[in-house]
Amino acid sequence: MSRINIAVLRGGPSSEYEVSLATGAAVVGSLSEAKYNVKDVLISRSGQWHMRGVPATPGQVLNDIDVVFVALHGEYGEDGKIQRVLETYAVPYTGSKVFGSTIAMDKGQTRKQIGNIDGIKMPHYVVLQNDQVAGDYKRAAEYVFRQFGPAYIIKPLRGGSSIGVAVANSVTNLSEALAAALESFDHVIVEQFIQGREVTSGVLENFRDEELYCLPPVEILLKQRDNFWDYASKYDGSIEKICPGNLTEDHKHRIQEASREIHRRLGLAHYSRSDFMVAPTGIYFLEVNTLPGLTPDSLLPKSMEAVGVSFPEFLDHVIEQARKR
Repeated sequence: MSRINIAVLRGGPSSEYEVSLATGAAVVGSLSEAKYNVKDVLISRSGQWHMRGVPATPGQVLNDIDVVFVALHGEYGEDGKIQRVLETYAVPYTGSKVFGSTIAMDKGQTRKQIGNIDGIKMPHYVVLQNDQVAGDYKRAAEYVFRQFGPAYIIKPLRGGSSIGVAVANSVTNLSEALAAALESFDHVIVEQFIQGREVTSGVLENFRDEELYCLPPVEILLKQRDNFWDYASKYDGSIEKICPGNLTEDHKHRIQEASREIHRRLGLAHYSRSDFMVAPTGIYFLEVNTLPGLTPDSLLPKSMEAVGVSFPEFLDHVIEQARKR
């Protein structure tokens, strides 16, 4: 049997560039040489594609490629842009298509598209645009306060890995946090800060005879009492990941069913990971990841390991799904 020609895309013009390099390296290192002829494709921060260290066009890279593994994160990789490029060249690729990627990248649009899910709450939120705020951060903070009270968590409207995230416990703190955030991002989302236990739940499509197979939820414990799971703690090994998480059967069931429903309602493909907060007042949906991290420290591989799914097995399955699409 001839080997499958596969291009692994990593890097990209994203604030999650370094994480994508690590995900891509994990993928490249785990693909069977007996099954695959692998092209390791680096996309620079400026968006230039490279093959074997030499600049190349997407057309040159994708020539004679059977399938693309998208190991990108954040902007360009998860917002529909790379998906549009790949569809232009009619090359099968892993992960969600343009529509699902575009919606899921926008935290506000994600909530609207998902709607109500039984047993799951959504934090109160307000989306703010730089042009609308026009530098009057105090007025913007007061507007948010009239919608719901502190504490607040401020995030870029589009993006992941907790980059650009801050917590504010008062209107004054919120004003300062908005000033900092809107210097770097055109749109931010201010959410009700939910204190609780963070849990994440992965979904695999068409796996083990299930249309949407739910992996066991992973509970995330900060070793230090930080306010939230920030970028540094995600990748510096300072968190403890418990899989399966210490959840009641009811909470586990609700989280897994919600993860399936979120995947379905957003029209996602192949795999996804949804994040929740389990608080005394209920279970809150936080966000969804269409291309979650696949580094050795990432959460999805942790949950796969708990049910006996090896990383190469996962890669083979996702690639097969992409080729069938």
